[in-house]
Parts: sequence; C-alpha cells; structure tokens
Amino acid sequence: MVLKIVVGSEHAGAEYRAQLVRDLRDRGMDVTEICENEMLQGYPAVAEAAARLVTSGKAELGILICGTGIGMCMAAGKVPGIRAALCTDSYMGKMARRHNNANMLVFGSRVIGYANMMDILDTFLTETYEGGRHDARLAALREVESRYSKQ
Repeated sequence: MVLKIVVGSEHAGAEYRAQLVRDLRDRGMDVTEICENEMLQGYPAVAEAAARLVTSGKAELGILICGTGIGMCMAAGKVPGIRAALCTDSYMGKMARRHNNANMLVFGSRVIGYANMMDILDTFLTETYEGGRHDARLAALREVESRYSKQ
C-alpha cells in the first residue's frame, strides 16, 4: 500500500519541503505539496490546509515545516482530529507514534538539519501505535477537544 502524505511549509521551510517532497516521491510515496501562495499566506493557512487533508482521509500523515515548527504545530493542533507532534530528535519521533499516535509531524528548519529531520521521519514511519493504556489518554484528548469545538 502506498502511503499518502501531505507536506506543507511557509517560506522558512520551503527548501526542506521541496527536498522532502522529492525524497518521498523517490521512495514511491503519494505526496501532496502545500506551500504559500496568493490564497494561502502564512503558516496558519498552510497548516490548516494540510490538516484538513489528514482529517478528511485524503492523506494518512501530514508533515509541516516552518522556521521553528512552533507556529505550524500550534496552528495544526487547532483542527479537530489532528495530533501534531513537534519533533527535534528520533526519540520524540518514536514516542509521537508509539504513545500519541500522531498524524502530523512538525519540524523547524532553523532548529534541525535536513538529515536529522529524515532520521526522525524514518523512525516515526517504522514505529507502530501501542494502543492499550494510550487509547484512554487519546480518548481523553478527544473529550477535551469536543468541549471546546464549535458544534
């Protein structure tokens, strides 16, 4: 099965985004690319567009890149159903998958190098969600989300 991934960035992550899209396509993955344009300006718009592809099922995983990763992570996390993880090392990538079942990874191009980003992504992709005790925690997150979501 081909993994469907959406990769988005604003200006600070553009170089990493372009290289990542090429690398993932070379691996045979189905990649949708989202970048700033006249309709999508700034990290909140790019993050929302990518997150909506994930929550709609059109993408199985989202990857967002900005300068620090903080803004993109905050923006993506506002979309109900998104579990965004800002990762700076492989351990964080591993735990984002194992314990948090993250569906979006976020990186800061001014914080980590491209090779480190790829190591984190590769670690994330080889891990599986453990479930078990973590299911209750994710259910609790969904409850918090539903309390504050507009119906």
